[in-house]
Amino acid sequence: MTVGIASLGPEAVLRLVQTIAVFDDFCTENDPHSEHDFGAFDFDGVRVFFKIDYYNLSMTGHSPNPADPTVTERVITLMLAEEY
Repeated sequence: MTVGIASLGPEAVLRLVQTIAVFDDFCTENDPHSEHDFGAFDFDGVRVFFKIDYYNLSMTGHSPNPADPTVTERVITLMLAEEY
């Protein structure tokens, strides 16, 4: 998470993580490539973005197959839109 997200406090961070865990509002506005690896939503009056990246198991480059969990480490970044 970014500094901006952390500054919202631990209770807000917990609610944000819970929101992302059930997020399914993927549309052209917040998922322009239909990959379901980016999302945007409003949270307590601020715009929040999250992005999921797919790395190889050694975390040195992109995953050879993002759909295969045996060769993929997923990393999610949570940020305020203003931090982008």
